[in-house]
Amino acid sequence: MLIGIDASRANREYKSGTEWYSYYLIRELAKLDSENQYILYTDKPLKAGLSNLNNELIVSSDVNASSQSDQIAYDQDEFQVIESPHHNFKAKILHWPFKFFWTLGGLSLEMLWHAPDVLFVPAHGLPLICPKKTIVTIHDIGFKHQHQLYSKDEVVYKGRVVNFLVSLFTGGKYAPTKTGYLDWSTNFALRHAKKIITISDFSKSEILKNYKVSAEKIKVIHNGFNNQIYHKLDDQEKISQVLDKYGIEQPYLFYIGRLEKKKNTPALIEAYALARQKGIKDNLCLAGMASYGYDEIKYMISEFGMQNHVKISGWINEEDVPALFSGATAFVFPSLYEGFGIPILQAMACGVPVVASNSTAIPEVAGGAALLFDSNNVQDMAEKISQISKDQTLKNELIERGLIRAKDFSWGKCAKEVLNQINNL
Repeated sequence: MLIGIDASRANREYKSGTEWYSYYLIRELAKLDSENQYILYTDKPLKAGLSNLNNELIVSSDVNASSQSDQIAYDQDEFQVIESPHHNFKAKILHWPFKFFWTLGGLSLEMLWHAPDVLFVPAHGLPLICPKKTIVTIHDIGFKHQHQLYSKDEVVYKGRVVNFLVSLFTGGKYAPTKTGYLDWSTNFALRHAKKIITISDFSKSEILKNYKVSAEKIKVIHNGFNNQIYHKLDDQEKISQVLDKYGIEQPYLFYIGRLEKKKNTPALIEAYALARQKGIKDNLCLAGMASYGYDEIKYMISEFGMQNHVKISGWINEEDVPALFSGATAFVFPSLYEGFGIPILQAMACGVPVVASNSTAIPEVAGGAALLFDSNNVQDMAEKISQISKDQTLKNELIERGLIRAKDFSWGKCAKEVLNQINNL
């Protein structure tokens, strides 16, 4: 059987949840499956980590990590050579003249002329033309309820003609904005895919509440995490080297994820300021890419006079993240909406107590191994932050429970369940 996978997100330089999901599933499928043939569809040459699937080492997604892929040869059919364990993977670069709508355009044309037996899209957007046997992962539909947490930007910035055509194509039902596109593409995927994967029971219930789709069509397969690098690190010298690299001073509370409204980062700043008034001495480290609402985060830091106590480290290479978890007093995850929440498992596996919001899929993932607070109550968040900073007995209990909980998840387990769905379409 020939299985095609949209690898465009997995190949992005800077990854968050959906991109890491795509990346690790491809790598795990390469280890698992020697029977099927695979084509990875991509808009750019694959970078190291995907171009060398034989390599068991974890490759950084740093800019320098792409240098190996620049030297790979291509044949006349534009297939990129992939070094894979069973030699059953290859990649095809699909050229598309525009900077937008590669999936709707470039991938659709490929499906029209050279469709695989099965197409797997690890994110919600399907091509307009796809095989009968298509499987898609819809991670969450937060945009349906939390409009204020998402950008109001148009799909194509200053693309008046394109945006007009979008409205015309959808009969005016969907606005030519990013949230409008998410709504339309999710609805399209639910109608045209043969099987839907989602990443939590919470996300499945949300999909069923908001779209007309059969429950039998949706399969819940929990995310995993990279348990090869996320584990308890006792090497204090290594931890110190990484902290020095990013200019982080202990003790500190750690957050990693997009710096945006959806993740509730502005409220975290306010809660942290209140916790300092309650006597905690920890600094706060915010790691991740700036996104919608970042200006408010900067304003809140200044408004509460926390410039000397809050460190914004920006993007962090994955190989450094376990050390930052391991050196932290606790991991704080205040998100307002999550389809899953991979950093929760990463922190638990590193032996760090987790303090998180009690909203959406977070309690499902935490499984009783985290201290939860009301994500809409800054006072409650501050109280829980203060509690975890001061109560060593509570910290030890959460660490022990977290280490046990993290063992229930892995990308290998996730990939096995995904492959089973593909093989049984």
